[in-house]
Amino acid sequence: MLFRVVENISMYNLDNGNILREVTVKIGLERINMQEGVIVEALLNSRATRLVMSSEFTRKQEFKLKRIENSIYIRNMNGIFNKERPIENIVEVNIYYQGHREWTEINDIGGQKWNVILEML
Repeated sequence: MLFRVVENISMYNLDNGNILREVTVKIGLERINMQEGVIVEALLNSRATRLVMSSEFTRKQEFKLKRIENSIYIRNMNGIFNKERPIENIVEVNIYYQGHREWTEINDIGGQKWNVILEML
């Protein structure tokens, strides 16, 4: 299923002062195992070193988890290790954005405010 996804960028100041703005974009995520998709607002994060998806979102949307061999410990934006758990699973998806499709693996992790966080290269 192909998506026509429209860019949605929102910027605003946050109270904590650590982040001046958050930039989000609407993308399509297609489940590889079902060839069905959802549209989600993802956070673009220049400090992210991986693509991550919230465990809760993964479960609710019924994405198929694929176990990884070695757990990966990651830090949150504030530099503290994620306290939920290390990354133990990935999700294989096709990402759709402005007519472009890209297959990728997204790390499944708990304790996230956002459903999906995309790294910026």
